[in-house]
Amino acid sequence: MKEQSPLAANAAAVSGTARKTSLLKALRRNAVGYSFISPWLVGFLAFTIGPMIASLYLSFTRYDMLSPAEWIGLSNYVNLFSDDDRFLQALKVTFIFVFVSVPLKLLFALFIAILFNGSHRGVGFYRTVYYIPSIIGGSVAVAVMWKQLFGLKGAVNGILAMFGIQGTNWVASPDYALSTLILLVIWQFGSPMLIFLAGLKQIPGDLYEAASVDGASYFDRLFRITLPMLTPVIFFNLVMQMIGGFMTFTQSFLVTAGGPLDKTLFYAVYLYQRAFTHFEMGYASAMAWILLIIVALLTALIFKSSSAWVYYESGGEK
Repeated sequence: MKEQSPLAANAAAVSGTARKTSLLKALRRNAVGYSFISPWLVGFLAFTIGPMIASLYLSFTRYDMLSPAEWIGLSNYVNLFSDDDRFLQALKVTFIFVFVSVPLKLLFALFIAILFNGSHRGVGFYRTVYYIPSIIGGSVAVAVMWKQLFGLKGAVNGILAMFGIQGTNWVASPDYALSTLILLVIWQFGSPMLIFLAGLKQIPGDLYEAASVDGASYFDRLFRITLPMLTPVIFFNLVMQMIGGFMTFTQSFLVTAGGPLDKTLFYAVYLYQRAFTHFEMGYASAMAWILLIIVALLTALIFKSSSAWVYYESGGEK
């Protein structure tokens, strides 16, 4: 066997030492980074991943929090779709709510954002005023106020009476209760409005100037410049509002309590009832995982469709 020359051995030793030094530096640098994120990491593992794993296990059990969990396999999932009319009603109501409220909310937010996209006098004040409902919209006080506004003796019926129109108890009417909750959610358009405003600020002004020189009308600029350039922001708002819509709870629980006749029985409200009213934690866990799957599938569908309508300036449509 040929012996290694002293020079080659020395080079190998130096290279090995350099690698060890580089590795130690990387470990030291990563250790500092992990120490900074450790509070979030511990919280994520303890309060997100841990409960998710526990709920997945409980979804295959019969568990009432008073006795040990009893393994029952897929019975909870089978019963949900085959023997629970209220579950199907909650799904129906929630889908109607999401597919009506989210597009209307985004359209209204975009309309207001376009109006406020400028440096007019007082525009900052009005942006703040229009954003306030998003801050307080999920509170108990607003839900109670909304219930009073659309009650039999509320302000809405008072205004209608001025025009000789006899109103009804809107939140207690099976025909109108869901519509009142949709209006409440649309009223909370401030958050997507601010995101749309940020997106509008990123559109180069040169595009509008060139279009004006070419004689483009306002609607030409809107549909050929503003909306195409804003599609990434529309995409983001659509995903976030869709996810939030499926998790809506406060409005239905406080304003209508899921009634009348389960016409406003949102999925989250029914899940809460099964978990904390009937103490069927295993059944509620199965409902939670079904909701997760539904939201994940719809989100994946939106991502899949984005290649056909989302425009990225750096590389065309993705």
